[in-house]
Amino acid sequence: MEFGNLVKQQLIVDPGHVNYPFVQPIGLHPNSNLDSSVPQVMGFRRNLDVILRTEMERSMSLFQMMGDEDLVPSPEEEIKRRNAIHKLKQIVKEWVKTVAYHRGLPKRYLRFASGTILTSGSYGLGVHNSESDIDALCVGPCFATIAEDFFIVLHNMLASRPEVSDIHCVKGAKVPLMRFKFDGISIDLPYARLKVISIPGDVDVFNPFFLKNIDDTSWKSLSGVRANRRILQLVPNVEIFQAVLRSVKLWAKKRGVMGINNLQLLGFFGGVHLAVLSAFICQRHPTASLSALIFVFFKTFAFWHWPTPVVLQDGVAWPVIPTDKVLWMPIQLPCSPYEFCHSNVVRSTFLKIKNEFIRGHMLTKDMLRPDFDWNVLFEPFPYPRKYGKFVKIFLSTSDKDELGDWVGCVKSRFRSLIIKLEELLGFCDPNPTEYVDVDASEPNAVFYWGLPPARTDMIDIVHVEEEFLKSTKNVYQGPSGKMKLSVVHADWLPQKAHFASERRSAKPCWRTVKSNQRIIPAYYKYQPICVDGYLTANARPEYPSAGG
Repeated sequence: MEFGNLVKQQLIVDPGHVNYPFVQPIGLHPNSNLDSSVPQVMGFRRNLDVILRTEMERSMSLFQMMGDEDLVPSPEEEIKRRNAIHKLKQIVKEWVKTVAYHRGLPKRYLRFASGTILTSGSYGLGVHNSESDIDALCVGPCFATIAEDFFIVLHNMLASRPEVSDIHCVKGAKVPLMRFKFDGISIDLPYARLKVISIPGDVDVFNPFFLKNIDDTSWKSLSGVRANRRILQLVPNVEIFQAVLRSVKLWAKKRGVMGINNLQLLGFFGGVHLAVLSAFICQRHPTASLSALIFVFFKTFAFWHWPTPVVLQDGVAWPVIPTDKVLWMPIQLPCSPYEFCHSNVVRSTFLKIKNEFIRGHMLTKDMLRPDFDWNVLFEPFPYPRKYGKFVKIFLSTSDKDELGDWVGCVKSRFRSLIIKLEELLGFCDPNPTEYVDVDASEPNAVFYWGLPPARTDMIDIVHVEEEFLKSTKNVYQGPSGKMKLSVVHADWLPQKAHFASERRSAKPCWRTVKSNQRIIPAYYKYQPICVDGYLTANARPEYPSAGG
């Protein structure tokens, strides 16, 4: 549904079918009768029609804000992304045919050998903007390996394309992937290998047939796609869910409780956490409008009894909390009753998230007041006014092309630094915003983390830096990067610390493998081939399809 049509839909309301949280107790059945003679909002009585009209105006103004914030991509940008995915699918199909030929697959099966591209993340949920990356997944057949066929053969094919730039492999990450730009769009591409030869474009990722006995890496790679698709299946209104999630993500980024580029390494939310929380609210209030759902969102989670898990209703049993580690804010992945969204939440970040939920509730509970303003809810978190001192993390390299890999590696270890500062000071607020100090001579990235005023004079920041640097050196295989930790006063923050622009490989990685030299596996010598026609029309492959 187009953005403008969704706004119009929100303004057409049948009061007899509105599950309206302001005048109706949470949990009341949507079809229950509303007593319009008794609603009391913020201490004064109002006519139900006036309340509904005011609430609809709030929804419209929130939609308008999303447009002003460029949260909705233009039609031209949408077409560009769809074309990129279509081209990637064609490349993957060619790649599978090529690998099948050089692997010696019997000729009668070559025509049926296929792979595909699936999407997840913000693009898969339809909540991306013009600057969002695309989280894609390459799904390949059983004979295509990740080490040789994916990271070498497919890499070479992509690198040879004029649309592809800045391609490199991240082999040591928890989910190994290739990262590149396709027609200027940043794409993350992990790999899932299924136990079949033929994979249709609309492969059913919930079909137990091919999930059996797949390797752990493939399972992890598939989890994002599975979670996205289950969420979209469970929400009663996809368009309203997308609007709620866009609003919640904007709030989380502005208030510093969501990592930039959806990174939850700092102990805050990632995109999947906010998607499940938003879907949880939408599922329980299927007829509520946008502004009403935002109100319920903050009221619900401001008073949530953590660590009670948040679980979408999909007919599965209540999950068992893992006992091998502490989960401050357990949020179940909707595709499995035993898996939770990966979380790095620690005590400090838990307290900040909780406080921001409460702040959001205190602001939105007065949504019907004439002077209500959405801009107050979405005000950026006032770090310089909130904290008197900060730990400054200054990262630099002599070569700007190496900075992204170095920053990504350090980010992957940030949680250990947060815990160390917690142990020493009791609290740390790791501002996820990445800055650039334009006065520095070397390419750099700077972070400023808020500290409590007490005990900061007692911290040995040099010792903390030495210990943290050791942990990063153990996982970083690239050229030596530099790190400097220091404690600075709020009024010492540089006036010329700008927001970091989009940088290649700024996302976390454990080891980045880059090479300008084409690597060819021992069994294979790449050359463009056409395998169509090797399979006769009446051949019947014995290998089943993974289609649903």
